[in-house]
Amino acid sequence: MTAFTAEEKLKCAERELKLRLQVYPRFVENGRFSKEKSDREIALMSAIVEDYRALAQKDTLFDLANK
Repeated sequence: MTAFTAEEKLKCAERELKLRLQVYPRFVENGRFSKEKSDREIALMSAIVEDYRALAQKDTLFDLANK
């Protein structure tokens, strides 16, 4: 299995969040998602982005400290 860095996971989560922000309003309009579900799923991905942002920052600081 390939190991991914926190930075790589952050970039992927950011892309997913951007996609959700673009697509989920249409899901609500089409009745595929409720507004509540859309808001929750976007908030969840936003939290994941913030978690990985913090991890990526720690990794960067750790790398700088060990140089």
